[in-house]
Amino acid sequence: MSRITTPRTAALVAALAGAAALIASPAVAAGGGTLWVDNQPAAKGHISEDHLQGQAKADALALSAVPTADWFTGGTPQQVRNQVHNVVNRAADAGGTPTLVAYNIPFRDCSQYSAGGATSPAAYDAWIDAFAAGIGNQPAIVILEPDGLGIIPFHTNLDGSKDWCQPAEADPATAESDRYAMLNHAVDALKAHPATQVFLDAGHSAWLNVGENASRLLAAGVTKADGFFLNASNYQFTENSVAYGHWISDCIALVTHNLGGYGDCGNQYWNGGPANGWSGVAMNNYEKWTSGNADPAANTAGVDSRYASQLGDVQPTAKFVVDTSRNGLGPWNPATSTYPSYPAGADKQDWCNPPGRGLGLRPTLQTGDPLVAGYLWIKVPGESDGSCQRGVPGTTDPERGMVDPAAGAWFPQQARELIANAVPALG
Repeated sequence: MSRITTPRTAALVAALAGAAALIASPAVAAGGGTLWVDNQPAAKGHISEDHLQGQAKADALALSAVPTADWFTGGTPQQVRNQVHNVVNRAADAGGTPTLVAYNIPFRDCSQYSAGGATSPAAYDAWIDAFAAGIGNQPAIVILEPDGLGIIPFHTNLDGSKDWCQPAEADPATAESDRYAMLNHAVDALKAHPATQVFLDAGHSAWLNVGENASRLLAAGVTKADGFFLNASNYQFTENSVAYGHWISDCIALVTHNLGGYGDCGNQYWNGGPANGWSGVAMNNYEKWTSGNADPAANTAGVDSRYASQLGDVQPTAKFVVDTSRNGLGPWNPATSTYPSYPAGADKQDWCNPPGRGLGLRPTLQTGDPLVAGYLWIKVPGESDGSCQRGVPGTTDPERGMVDPAAGAWFPQQARELIANAVPALG
């Protein structure tokens, strides 16, 4: 999980300014209704489950008042159908649209901190069919399998290399094709319900390059879905996610209109992307990208103008949503760490419970950008990313001096940080 001069960037600035003003009400009006505030959210559930008191309880209550996704991570087909049905009916009774996360793909998270998932493609198909049936004709936004395309077992990349995810239990000959088949099946099952919006995984702006992401999205059926989602459970700036999302949508249009191949797509690492002295090292992701930025590593003018000339009159249509639950201050820069004793080459896990982060824009479907379908809180802010060791022996998180809670458990210290550092401030 993962990180102003042109008309496009001028529109982005105006859209973000408008979104920042939408903080008075947690349920923001949107097209055919409102984003729904669950009266039984995960944040509130932790109060009794984790025996929260005092400030920790107050923080959980404050976070529970903001529209946040409901996650479905397992169970039998009948169980998930009942659970989804319960959520969408409660949302419909309140006149709102829920955000639902389907997170049960086999080899989920490549058996890491969020390991789990269905035991076979057939089991997954049955589970997702039941998930879709639970929605029925009620409106819903479905975030389909976070990391489902960013991490694919035994995936062959565009450059011919193999992805790092190679679990021993997976069949190298079929794992990749199985993943794409399951996601295509899921899109078809969910889109059979006309009021359901479906978005596929596109990682975040500090991860895969644009062409690689576009190729995976097209293989997974993005043209049948409503689009893709970005920054789920991550911390990349909203501005960077929006620029990156536009580039992916542009790349999809370029390829599907036979105007170029994936290698012709400009992106954040090369082919017109922000300058970074490309040598296999990711660019500086700790600034907000803008066109004409004085820092070449954050200047998007090259990739924006590249697509403008490539596409001509062709308009990109693939929309996207951005998880803004924890990106108010952007990603954590490990170079700012005060821990003195990291082993050489240690992975400092900038995605895993990074210190000093803040809540981002409140959820809304009114973004002011025709390709941005919404800013959503996909990750439940206050829930841990996992027990982060950052390459240091033992179980203690060196940045926090404590053992972090397991993935999905409530993390009172992080919840406090997110609220205290919220941008804009939590109303």
